[in-house]
Amino acid sequence: MNIGLIAHDAKKKLMQNFCIAYRGTLCKNQLFATGTTGRLIEEATNLSVHKFLEGHLGGEQQLCAQIENNQIDLVIFLRDPLAPKSHEPEITNIYSLCDMYNIPLATNLATAELLIKSLDRGDLEWREIFK
Repeated sequence: MNIGLIAHDAKKKLMQNFCIAYRGTLCKNQLFATGTTGRLIEEATNLSVHKFLEGHLGGEQQLCAQIENNQIDLVIFLRDPLAPKSHEPEITNIYSLCDMYNIPLATNLATAELLIKSLDRGDLEWREIFK
């Protein structure tokens, strides 16, 4: 499965800790992330991550293109709802595309853990059929 990983600045440490905790599951999948988030995940976990540009420099748009081409199966986007972003349209676009293409999307730690545990159990294998 191809997993997209994004974290706003205030959530990057949380994303690192999440990836450390679920390294065993994540290492069995292909990981894609915006630039800084991907680098931090690699440093913390030694996992291989395909890194797009930094989010505000177009990385979120690159992830959107992958979603539109049905090349992402799951997105974990740990976002900071209290800090508005100048590139909010790209962020909103990720939500819309996940809805349009039936891509499971987690925007907080609780949902991210549910999706990763579901992935580990094989509950998301329907994505392979859906493609």
